[in-house]
Amino acid sequence: MLLLVLLFPMCWAVEVKRPRGVSLTNHHFYEESKPFTCLDGSATIPFDQVNDDYCDCKDGSDEPGTAACPNGSFHCTNTGYKPLYISSRWVNDGVCDCCDGTDEYNSGIICENTCKEKGRKERETLQQMAEVTREGFRLKKILIEDWKKAREEKQKKLTELQTTKKSLEDQVEMLRSVKEEAEKPEKEAKDRHRKLWEEQQAASKAQREQELAASAFQELDDDMDGAVSVAELQTHSELDTDGDGVLSEGEAQALLGADMQTDATAFYDRVWAAIRNKYRSEVLPTDVPGPSDPHLTKPKEEQPLVPTPTAEEEEDEEEEPDEEEEEEEEEDSQVQGEQSKDAPPPLVPPQPDSPTEEDKMPPYDEQTQAFIDAAQEARDKFEEAERSLKDVDESIRNLEQEISFDFGPNGEFAYLYSQCYELTTNEYIYRLCPFKLVSQKPKLGGSPTNLGTWGSWAGPEHDKFSAMKYEQGTGCWQGPNRSTTVRLLCGKETVVTSTTEPSRCEYLMELMTPAACPEPPPELPTEGDHDEL
Repeated sequence: MLLLVLLFPMCWAVEVKRPRGVSLTNHHFYEESKPFTCLDGSATIPFDQVNDDYCDCKDGSDEPGTAACPNGSFHCTNTGYKPLYISSRWVNDGVCDCCDGTDEYNSGIICENTCKEKGRKERETLQQMAEVTREGFRLKKILIEDWKKAREEKQKKLTELQTTKKSLEDQVEMLRSVKEEAEKPEKEAKDRHRKLWEEQQAASKAQREQELAASAFQELDDDMDGAVSVAELQTHSELDTDGDGVLSEGEAQALLGADMQTDATAFYDRVWAAIRNKYRSEVLPTDVPGPSDPHLTKPKEEQPLVPTPTAEEEEDEEEEPDEEEEEEEEEDSQVQGEQSKDAPPPLVPPQPDSPTEEDKMPPYDEQTQAFIDAAQEARDKFEEAERSLKDVDESIRNLEQEISFDFGPNGEFAYLYSQCYELTTNEYIYRLCPFKLVSQKPKLGGSPTNLGTWGSWAGPEHDKFSAMKYEQGTGCWQGPNRSTTVRLLCGKETVVTSTTEPSRCEYLMELMTPAACPEPPPELPTEGDHDEL
């Protein structure tokens, strides 16, 4: 386009005779010495009927310079600017459609010829665009060279990492063996320690159970004859099995294993396990629990007596009936509490939620701890080597992906790979991370919305690298997943210039970049550098 515009001044002196409204390219169809054949071949007419203000041809080609044919076309020569076709209906309609005013030759309207001024502005704009293209292409060549060097460095780095990976794999396997060897004596020592502790715990528990059973046997053996009888067992109604609150003779005999009495050994072996959770000791604890202990009791007879109120106090009580009712309720609750607390406490107190010191496994002995420390050191070294191997693996994957990525015909778009660019509008902040994703975040705060992740190059077949496609973004409400097409425009800088939503959930973004600049045509000579025709 720039070439054509700059050549216009060179052609101004050339004038070819032709009917009004006919373009230079079509003038050979209009020979004054021959009959005129309609351009669609529909008819042949005498040449003097061309532009006679009567439509003879179906395509209107016989009236290029009049408004007779509504489907005809009038050619604006527009010398000094761009030639233009307009509808024949606009000829002599009182509106200057051609910048040279030739369409209003018989309307009485005087049209100022603005073609030279428009041509000058057009040439300035095209020259500026050409300058941007030239500078952008210069930067593009630098980007291509930078990628070539970077690719070579990355390839070299990849080779080094692959060598490091092989070394680390060997190291990991060696440290794995060291770790496994160190863990064997550790496991054996820890198992011995735990087994010994569990045996001690079991022995201690069995001893406690025997002591509890012996204590209960002594309490039940009222006549101290060395045996617990059915009658003696019946004194503990809490051992009732059918829920009627009374331990019947049959129930007691069933607990004794169908015997009328049992000795201490048989009591522990057969009876104690069946009654231990229900049995309540007849002896109160020797240690007085704190006030918060649910088993805190005092015999009812030990409670302090409530003094008899005086006459004045009685009057106060009459004036304050609510307080009296509250006191009565408190007294009732105290009496109920005392009655419930009169029952003997369980022989086995409930276990605390957190383990006691006795329940905790004791510290390891010196030798076992040495095995543990050695194994832990081996594990630490193994895990550190394994982490290093994973990091190297990830670096290799990233490098392989970047090296093999399609960054354009000559890698000119590679510099965008690790960059992100933003555009702020009245409502949103749009963020483009080329080859990764596009997002949108409310300007006043909020979570970003994914407008699509990298899909592929999406330009037309002849210009594949002129657009990018980002797909499978956040789904729209009752609609498709969001997606974004990024058009790449030639520019000296890399900047997002616009973002629109032409269709619901489908966004269009424009990114200006030197990588999109085509090779410019050779610079034309200035007007002073050639002879006029």
